[in-house]
Amino acid sequence: MILVEIVSDIHYHNSGILQKTRYILPEEVVDISTWCDFTRDKIRGDDPMGKHIVDEAKRCLQCKNPRCVKGCPISTPIPEMIDLLLEGSIHEAGEKLFKNNPLSLVCSLVCPHEKQCEGHCILGTKSNPVQISSIENYISDYSLDVMDLKAEEKLQGNIGIIGSGPAGITIAFILALKGYSVTIFEAHDQIGGVLRYGIPEFRLSKDILSRLKDKLVELGVVIRPNTLIGPVITLEDLFRDGFDAVFIGTGVWKPRKLNIKGESLGHVHYAIDYLKNPEVYDLGEKVYVIGAGNVAMDVARTALRKGAKEVTIMYRKGMEDIPAREYELEYAKIDGVKFELYKSPVEITKEGLVYVETEKVMDGEKEKLVTKDDSEGLFPCDSVIIAISQGPKANIVNNSKGIETDLRGLVVTDDAGRTTREGVFASGDVVTGAKTVVEAVRYSKDVAEAIHEYVSGKYKNMNEGQ
Repeated sequence: MILVEIVSDIHYHNSGILQKTRYILPEEVVDISTWCDFTRDKIRGDDPMGKHIVDEAKRCLQCKNPRCVKGCPISTPIPEMIDLLLEGSIHEAGEKLFKNNPLSLVCSLVCPHEKQCEGHCILGTKSNPVQISSIENYISDYSLDVMDLKAEEKLQGNIGIIGSGPAGITIAFILALKGYSVTIFEAHDQIGGVLRYGIPEFRLSKDILSRLKDKLVELGVVIRPNTLIGPVITLEDLFRDGFDAVFIGTGVWKPRKLNIKGESLGHVHYAIDYLKNPEVYDLGEKVYVIGAGNVAMDVARTALRKGAKEVTIMYRKGMEDIPAREYELEYAKIDGVKFELYKSPVEITKEGLVYVETEKVMDGEKEKLVTKDDSEGLFPCDSVIIAISQGPKANIVNNSKGIETDLRGLVVTDDAGRTTREGVFASGDVVTGAKTVVEAVRYSKDVAEAIHEYVSGKYKNMNEGQ
């Protein structure tokens, strides 16, 4: 049968959530009604996802010097996973992926693949790259629930993990698999951190996080929800109660303010707070989002899905300067998000958003952004959402001794995640600022090894001294 490639940039996973990929479809699937029938059938299982995955896997050239692996921050063994899949060893492929990255399933959905593995695929220079993300997702999704995870051995050592975002989950899996007793302290009622409370459902199904939780519990990890470490229970309490090492992976949950008049009004909200639970907000019909990063795109698209009739992103520069991923920007446009460019907010009123116009001018050999004279205007709206980044909260640092932070409030560590207090480690956004999930995983793998070295060395010295 002749096949044609349809570049749709969406597909349905088992959860029914829209995600990015490209399909190679039968020739007859060329109109929207047939496309809908195709996707609906695939959800029911009438047209297995495996057909598309196998076709993509066979496109891999199995390069001797794979650029795709070099493009991945955690060096995912891409040729090996594809080879194992085609050999019929999907379970082995899944175990290899999980061992390299416990959040492989998550990363297959939310990573900027166009800049990483797929962006480095040699086929992408003249054609479309192998859809590595789709292959990784299929393998990881298939194998997660059936994977038999067991600790290598039982080791002495009790480790506390504060925060269950990407860094915390990664370290919990690695150390539990080594054989340590691990307890996660989570300030919210469910694990996941930014994965659950900062990424919309249409981008990442929360069912995946529930499945990861089941695997952690299966390994013996204890999860204590609704527990904020710092103001009540302190680091000193944890060490007093027998924890040998503590990991801090609390992320960045403090919104950055605009510091303009009107920011405290009732119809003004912060993006990181809105994304935690959009259902409790009544935004009205007309919404303005200030900022143009990935979070701003998530907020705008979520607001439309929750009933807003018109959502506009205001940005002080041009479309070419927008910091969001091109993929996220294009989807925002497809969803109907509007853009007001070269405008900067100066005040928020009950009527709406007051702004001034900006423009780029040359200052010698450098380009700079300036405000136009007499350019003030008002955009009437029902709600304003501020999405201009966020920083760390200081719950732990302000209630503990010996942990240094930088000028931004981020925890200071060495390359292995050791803080300035012995026995306390940190990684993820609370150390680096807001980064990608895969970057948090990469750094946390090194930190997990440092914790292992510290705790095992501690007990080795204790046992030798007896």
